[in-house]
Amino acid sequence: MSIHKEGYKILAFSLIGLVLINVLVQVIWSGSPLIKWTFLICSVLVFVFTLFFFRFPARKIEPDPGLIYAPADGKVVVIEETLENEYFKDMRLQISIFMSPFNMHSNRYPVSGRIKYVSYNPGHYMAAWHPKSSELNERSSIVIETKGGAEILVRQIAGAIARRIVTYAKKDQEVVQGDELGFIKFGSRVDVFLPLGTEVEIPILQQVKANKSIIAKIG
Repeated sequence: MSIHKEGYKILAFSLIGLVLINVLVQVIWSGSPLIKWTFLICSVLVFVFTLFFFRFPARKIEPDPGLIYAPADGKVVVIEETLENEYFKDMRLQISIFMSPFNMHSNRYPVSGRIKYVSYNPGHYMAAWHPKSSELNERSSIVIETKGGAEILVRQIAGAIARRIVTYAKKDQEVVQGDELGFIKFGSRVDVFLPLGTEVEIPILQQVKANKSIIAKIG
């Protein structure tokens, strides 16, 4: 287990800020020492949670062209056929994974292949589980073409708390199943759009883990 690089600056500024706050409280507050201890304990808890949020577990897999792995940790909140309006502009099978602030937030490639499309769209900050968040929230869409010719769209969606989506994918890049796709800071969601008829391997409300849970099979 290590700390993700996206958390280095936030952790450093958080530590400096919390230390300064506690020093000021120690110097200024002359009342009950309980207040000082409360500030200190709360500061430690905040820093430990931030440290926990940016954890980066090592999860190696052996790429398999017939499997689609979960791109994120979280709960499956949508499994349905829907109209995908941005890239395909036709009906697709959508699987959505909601990530709470307690989930690991590194996103991984669900399949191997070539990046055909990358697009970032600034937007609103609706709750990530809202049905319209896929279309209206800040989001980043990545389309991967597998060696078998299937196109799979992975969409990172910011939630009500998240304020920054990080995407490492570049157009025409060759990517390997299980490698890191990007990172979303704090609460968020990842949608996967698959060809109709794809064999789904998980039920609704299932907890999944990136690089561990198989969400579907593809020919």
